[in-house]
Amino acid sequence: MSYEVKLDAFSGPLDLLLHLIHRLEIDIYDIPMAELTGQYIDHIHAMKVLELNEASEYLVMAATLLAIKSRMLLPIHEGELEDSEFEVEALDPREELVNKLIEYKKYKEAAVELKLLESDRALVYTRPPSDLSSMEPDEQLALFDASVNVYDMISALQKILRRKNLRKPLSTRVARQEISMKDQMFAVVNSLRSFGGRSAFSELFPYEDKTTIIVTFLSILELMKRQVISVEQQNNFEELFVILDKEVPEDELRTVDE
Repeated sequence: MSYEVKLDAFSGPLDLLLHLIHRLEIDIYDIPMAELTGQYIDHIHAMKVLELNEASEYLVMAATLLAIKSRMLLPIHEGELEDSEFEVEALDPREELVNKLIEYKKYKEAAVELKLLESDRALVYTRPPSDLSSMEPDEQLALFDASVNVYDMISALQKILRRKNLRKPLSTRVARQEISMKDQMFAVVNSLRSFGGRSAFSELFPYEDKTTIIVTFLSILELMKRQVISVEQQNNFEELFVILDKEVPEDELRTVDE
């Protein structure tokens, strides 16, 4: 089975770092490298499990974080500080990263402002509407509302995988099992119905094998894409909840390409 996922919310490693800094309430000018690097690597591991194509540039940033973390652990000798070429880097190896993050944050905020201007301008009509059906763009994977983003979803998946790994038996016999995403989408909807239309994210993963967990996660993304379900989070770090937004015929759920 092959199912390729492209998430527009992944805007690169700097975007992930800004999300973690905001999530952990870190001062961007005084970054605790150990904590930030640990959280970043956790997300890299989750991305590796999902086999996302964008992972290579994130690995480069992971190496950069580890290098900065290592330099901060090294002692600084007085003789090194007298060397003008080495002085700035020795004083704070985080400086270059901080400058990149600040610059990226400026452009990201500017992009939000431009998007708002675009939305306002879209309300102004200077000519009668035209038939643009032939120019309709490809369907985008718009998955998340304002309270939940892709990083929150990956964090929740990482917790589930870690919990399942801790409960894994010392010895087991592995049997290959083909899992249909079509059937798994239907199983997710059925589970939500049994929970009254609203369920904790973790309750939808009563499985022990990694393959079924991953297919279930991808099924949730597909259902969100089709606006059959939505995900919400009341407060930062709290449990994600999945909500069944509409009832759909079983045949409609089985039209996904695998």
